[in-house]
Amino acid sequence: MAQTQLAPGARVGDSEVFDLAVSWRGLRINSMCNALSEPQNRSAFKADEEGFMAAHGLTEPEKQLVRERDFSGLLAAGGNIYFLIKLGVVTGNGLYRMGAGMRGESYEQFLATRNDAGAV
Repeated sequence: MAQTQLAPGARVGDSEVFDLAVSWRGLRINSMCNALSEPQNRSAFKADEEGFMAAHGLTEPEKQLVRERDFSGLLAAGGNIYFLIKLGVVTGNGLYRMGAGMRGESYEQFLATRNDAGAV
């Protein structure tokens, strides 16, 4: 069965579709996050966050999103969740902590919904 291609800039519900334009918008963020796959880069980030962000060419607004651990903002800036998870882990914000922040909940509130049938 053939799949229909979504138009550029399409949205699914309230979510932006990660397309080529979003990919280009988030290139600096995603490249930096991907670099965190390497142990020496994780150490470098922890030792000098500002220098690490500068070395990856992040703009000042992008750096501020990283400083604030604003994962919703990073997504909106073009971050890909699979790359952002690398940043989350390095900063002590695993997937569930990221999800809690995106929903405006505490970690404990978020965990309490994980087995609820209607959790969104």
